[in-house]
Amino acid sequence: MPSRRSIAVAFMLGLAGCAATRSYDAELAHTLGQASGGNLDSAISRLNASNSSSDKDLLYYFELGMLQRLSSRYDDSQKAWAAAQTRLESRERSAADLLRSASSYVVSDRLRTYEAHDYERVMLLTYVALNHLAMGQLEQARVAIKQTHELEAQIGEARARAIAEVEAEAKKRGAVTSFKELNGYPVETIDSAEVNALKNSYQSALSHYLAGFIYEALAEPSLAAPGYRQANELQPNQPALEEALGGLESRLRGPGDGMTEVLFIVSSGAAPALRSQSFRLPVPVAEKMIIVPFSFPLLMPSPVDDTPLALTIGGAQRLPLSRITSIDLMARRSLKDDMPGIMLRATVRATASATLQYQAQRHGDRDSAAAAGIAAFALTALLQSADDRTWRTLPGEVAIARARLPPGVHEVTLQTRFGEQRAHVNVSGRYAVIDFRVLSRQLFVNAPNAADGADQKPADAGAAPAGLSRTRENQ
Repeated sequence: MPSRRSIAVAFMLGLAGCAATRSYDAELAHTLGQASGGNLDSAISRLNASNSSSDKDLLYYFELGMLQRLSSRYDDSQKAWAAAQTRLESRERSAADLLRSASSYVVSDRLRTYEAHDYERVMLLTYVALNHLAMGQLEQARVAIKQTHELEAQIGEARARAIAEVEAEAKKRGAVTSFKELNGYPVETIDSAEVNALKNSYQSALSHYLAGFIYEALAEPSLAAPGYRQANELQPNQPALEEALGGLESRLRGPGDGMTEVLFIVSSGAAPALRSQSFRLPVPVAEKMIIVPFSFPLLMPSPVDDTPLALTIGGAQRLPLSRITSIDLMARRSLKDDMPGIMLRATVRATASATLQYQAQRHGDRDSAAAAGIAAFALTALLQSADDRTWRTLPGEVAIARARLPPGVHEVTLQTRFGEQRAHVNVSGRYAVIDFRVLSRQLFVNAPNAADGADQKPADAGAAPAGLSRTRENQ
């Protein structure tokens, strides 16, 4: 009759399936490659092929919604992100949730139910608001952006509880949780001056500035001012952000002159990839040192720098681009904050694996010992692989520019390292938001009535009328 230990080993090995060997980084590299060539339908097809199960996970809906947004399929994008939001809000304990809670210190992080990073949850609501703006739905955008404030408060409380729980568990187990003590780990990737300058991993100056702009467009200065003020606190010493707050009252009290207050959002690149890197560390078991694999996630920057250098309107009016949010830095701060918990779980798993190997070596039957050793090493590989899942279709960097323009068609040129990217936008109304996304050599435009993604070209993204009011315009 098989022992309980052998049953447990077989059970956990059976759980691995393709989940433990799946490379999310590789899958999304192919998907992003299609998108950066302007082949959004192919990118979505590849995403679907990689997620063939009928029970789609949270990340699938994150990625799908962004690809559909780049295609200007806003209704479809909102449906995908509503499905993601439903999964985030669900409190039902599925089989996967039970597995995660019962074996949280034993089973590989790759097998745990994916829980969105804090910044991903906030950016989800921010992009839902941007979708509403692209559809001319200002009131709905107000609802979505207000939810980001409420979510930030919830995340702050949850983060404090999580830190306390990890510290208590680590103390009880005598585990080390400082990644600085992990020999060979590239500490500078998550412990730099820029990363440490962030207040936390989830508050975005973009989200708060956008809140200020939406409230301003709705003539609600008492709400607009705190939004701009928070953006300034999160991203200090930015003249464009300071001017938004300082000039708020004069803009709202000034007489109507028929001009349109235009906010240009210029996003570029993709969020950094997570990859697993192994370290062979000695673990003490029964007064012996046993070497076991020990893997941790590393954040890999985009190999291509496609950050726009400047924005020009009509070939003459040059606007400075002010970086307002770096999702790359937010991801690094998030990983830094998560590392104590990751190290705690990894230490427990490494000890369990080392114990199995030690017991296999002591086994009296040579053949059984060999079989047990193979099982132990297989279990080690299963338990130690770091989780590489993260929302990859988010941009890496976000900048803004702002201008007052007469209604009508304007040619906008973005200067990039790949050359000039041009688009024609048709602004109207008192306020307008134009969202550009530069992905390698491809330019996407998100604004009311923007051309379908299939019709967009790097040289000329087509006309995109944009205007905001309390009712839908240009629809």
